[in-house]
Amino acid sequence: MKILDIKTMNGPNYWSSIRHKLVVMLLDLQEMEERPTNTIPGFLERISALMPSLYEHRCSEGVAGGFFSRVKEGTWMGHVIEHIALELQTLAGMDTGFGRTRETGDKGVYHVVFSYHEAKAGIYTAHAAVKIAEALIDGVEYDLQADIQKLREIREDERLGPSTGSIVDEAIKRKIPYIRLNRRSLVQLGYGVKQKRVQATIASTTSSIAVEIACDKEETKNLLEASEIPVPRGKIIYDEDDLQSVIDKIGYPIVTKPVDGNHGKGATTNIRNWEDAVAGLKAAKVYSRAVICEKYITGRDYRVLVVNYKFVAAALRTPAAVTGDGLHTIKELIDIVNQDPRRGYGHEKVLTAIKIDDFTMDILKKRDYTLETILEAGEELWLKPTANLSTGGTATDVTDYVHPSNIFMCERIARIIGLDICGIDIMAADLSIPIKEIGGAVLEVNAAPGFRMHLDPTEGIPRNVAEPVIDMLYPPGVSARIPIVAVSGTNGKTTTTRLIAHIVKQMGYKVGYTTTDGVYIQNQLMMEGDCTGPVSAEFVLRDPTVDYAVLECARGGILRAGLGFHNCDVAVVTNVAEDHLGLGGIDTIEKLAKVKMVPASVVFPTGYTILNADDDLVYNMHKDLKCKIAFFSLNEHSERIKKHCSEGGLAAVYENGYITILKGGWKIRIDKVTNIPLTFSGMAEFNIANCLAATLAAYVQDFKTEDIRLALQTFVPSPALTPGRMNMFRFRNFTVMLDYAHNTHGLRAIGKFLHTVEASVKVGIIAGVGDRRDEDIISLGQAAGEIFDEIIIRQDKHLRGRTEENIIELISKGIYSVDATKKITVIKKEPEAIDYAIKNAIRDAFIVVTSDVVPDALEQVKEAKAREDGALLER
Repeated sequence: MKILDIKTMNGPNYWSSIRHKLVVMLLDLQEMEERPTNTIPGFLERISALMPSLYEHRCSEGVAGGFFSRVKEGTWMGHVIEHIALELQTLAGMDTGFGRTRETGDKGVYHVVFSYHEAKAGIYTAHAAVKIAEALIDGVEYDLQADIQKLREIREDERLGPSTGSIVDEAIKRKIPYIRLNRRSLVQLGYGVKQKRVQATIASTTSSIAVEIACDKEETKNLLEASEIPVPRGKIIYDEDDLQSVIDKIGYPIVTKPVDGNHGKGATTNIRNWEDAVAGLKAAKVYSRAVICEKYITGRDYRVLVVNYKFVAAALRTPAAVTGDGLHTIKELIDIVNQDPRRGYGHEKVLTAIKIDDFTMDILKKRDYTLETILEAGEELWLKPTANLSTGGTATDVTDYVHPSNIFMCERIARIIGLDICGIDIMAADLSIPIKEIGGAVLEVNAAPGFRMHLDPTEGIPRNVAEPVIDMLYPPGVSARIPIVAVSGTNGKTTTTRLIAHIVKQMGYKVGYTTTDGVYIQNQLMMEGDCTGPVSAEFVLRDPTVDYAVLECARGGILRAGLGFHNCDVAVVTNVAEDHLGLGGIDTIEKLAKVKMVPASVVFPTGYTILNADDDLVYNMHKDLKCKIAFFSLNEHSERIKKHCSEGGLAAVYENGYITILKGGWKIRIDKVTNIPLTFSGMAEFNIANCLAATLAAYVQDFKTEDIRLALQTFVPSPALTPGRMNMFRFRNFTVMLDYAHNTHGLRAIGKFLHTVEASVKVGIIAGVGDRRDEDIISLGQAAGEIFDEIIIRQDKHLRGRTEENIIELISKGIYSVDATKKITVIKKEPEAIDYAIKNAIRDAFIVVTSDVVPDALEQVKEAKAREDGALLER
């Protein structure tokens, strides 16, 4: 078997609009296409022995053991690999449950699709699942545990930590979108101007001064002490002389810790002699030049969490420990504790497995113990100096038992420091009693406190501490979203996107939009090139100045990685025509329509999808959508439009020379097409359709009709506003028009316009695209043969797997099938083809340049026009 391709989806996609994280593996079964599982001796026995938990996979049978039944009856290896991939991730602590295996148009080649938690883990799983299947086929041993451990390591390295993850999960529950901004814990919640950021548990609302104070333990202590908050006695020290001075003053036991440390790093507690004190000083100075030396407070270790200056939760923390039984060694006791099913690798479970490290060995050494020491029955041994859950500690929720006086104190501490998300470490015998009465003290105040101990305590009630964080960032009634309009289709997407963006900008919004030409923020070009995929969409949605997004969504980006957003307010589908067929497993126009429908499938139920009623495939999309529907049509007498409006629906039509909105039985005329520059006085029919779609997109967003009218009148097609879309250059004796038309449908649309143009000769500069089917390239030639009097065949910059000769032959075949005497000139380089056409243009000629590198072609034609204008001035 051979993996031909692996893609990871991270948004709504061709395979699912609701399951965004999918691995799509293109797998060639090769000879295994002829060997279903029931023809492989011992396969069922081997797979059930290696992965017995696959018994829980119900498969199409709908009952436990269903997958094994399919294996016994005979199923293909792609299906087996899908289930192995899902179970392998589950065994590594990433429970996912969605999978599909579908044939492609090629014999033995399948799309194996399965969900993932982390993309790198998903890719690793795809490769591992194939190797496991091959081992099972061959009957050789396979180390499954090695794959499981590797996946655990990838998971821990890639995923958000439990604290940040809980905030993101709470945001998802509230349908607040998020974007991960780096590989670690920096996350954006919301879009554009509505965005907030969190990093670990520090929010964009958190004061940087407060964080600085909390990181400076001495400053924190001084502020609290000045506010009559009980804190341990102590002082900042720098060397052994300072250490001796403080010990002389406060006596043993003491604590040493770095001034700007966190998570217990460099801290040593319960120091009772000079040798240990010096060692504690050295350990702290690894992290900070200045070290805090203070009195060791006896009691229990509590963490109190305050969010938005309100008490949220409290937990009793206990370091990783073992209790002797008089029989087992310390090492054996640790192994027994780690067998607790609640303990796992990293953060995969409620508790973390206890690791033997330098801290553990130091503790044992101080007590004259080794790992082979047998503890007496009932003797408790702490294995770590701090109670962090990440080192194997435990937590008990005590939220309901905290005394009101202590709650008041903690909320006051948060205000004193200025932290809106604040973790307060308290040492006291019992938080149910005011700590001032029992000699307790506040040890530290923490910015970015961990949430895990509250989310998943070892004992007690779990607390959803992420909820108040989201309440703080987005109080009830405050939206995290900006309006998003998504535009898809085969042709007309870019023009429609630009027109909608223009209308939106005229309404006073700061609009960001993506097109085939680049990414724009307020008409400023930010990124150049084909920017119609998810990365470009996220670029706009990340921009903190944008309050409205208009996103062109092309086939390639959807198939490559999915959409760059999860939902939108309006979707427009312009049309579906035969283009790019045979690429990415999309080999029929019906499948292409399904790709084009992806943005429409994620429109909010209260939003609108705007569909072309004149296109059968686009019109029929309404049957599978769950949002509101509006149609547009160039035919005012369309039966589809009449039926829709008779039921109270909304539509836009080209009616009696007007762009007209139909609202039920009412007509709202927007403007005459002759007043709209984009329609070229009504001659560019396809642009009338684009105007209808854009008008509806604005109307359903409650824009006023007079404002829409003005925006349509002020959108003047030009190389600046619509580069590569019917850009006209009127030379003294002839005209050059440059357009991006790159497929038969687009070229025929240009042909309709040219039919209205008076010219002595109509010359077309065209090219075939190398990654299209033979019939598509021939069809392009046929269209050119019908439209142009003379044709210049050039070549695209990239041949995409074909030879120049092959493309030229196919185009010529299409042209000659229309007219065997048609004049054809072959000039392979586009600049030379354009120069040739301009230099040899006869009076009143109309030259159409269809370009794949629009900026270069535009610049070349503009320079030619400038030279002519300069020559005329000199005369």
